[in-house]
Amino acid sequence: MTTPTELTLFADYFQIHVCDAEGDGDLSDAWTKQAIADHLAVAEDALGIGTVVNVNVAVTVVVLPQEPSDDSSAFDHVVEAGLHVPSGRLMVMGCTDYGPDAPTFEVASGWNRVRVSQSNLARAAQADIDSDESPETTEKIRIQVWAAPERPATVIKRWHHPAVTAP
Repeated sequence: MTTPTELTLFADYFQIHVCDAEGDGDLSDAWTKQAIADHLAVAEDALGIGTVVNVNVAVTVVVLPQEPSDDSSAFDHVVEAGLHVPSGRLMVMGCTDYGPDAPTFEVASGWNRVRVSQSNLARAAQADIDSDESPETTEKIRIQVWAAPERPATVIKRWHHPAVTAP
């Protein structure tokens, strides 16, 4: 297991992106009503992770040698998806960040599985634009990545915003 990398990313437009560093990462058609409910937009070489806030979020990235054990009970919302990373370099960034400046991570070239585990969602949503002013209210996102064959996206654990009706 690699050492976790801690990032603070601006979740502009309520999203952050995980993509192949050399791909086009086009998610323009991926943000469907269902993707918004799932907090996950999926394209072959890019994933959009939906956030509950439009400010900074705390992100932890961990590249793993194999699939991790299920610890979804410790999180509010957990999703997984396949991601094609032909370059072997995974980029993690806010959706309006400048790609060449974004952090990149060495991963297996080809198909990878990405598990996104989000926590502190109710407190972040309640604090809204002030959520990133305190660790107690900051939205937290853990991104785990490992080499795996292509498989469809899945919601492992779903969180519903108390003020929003699910589709």
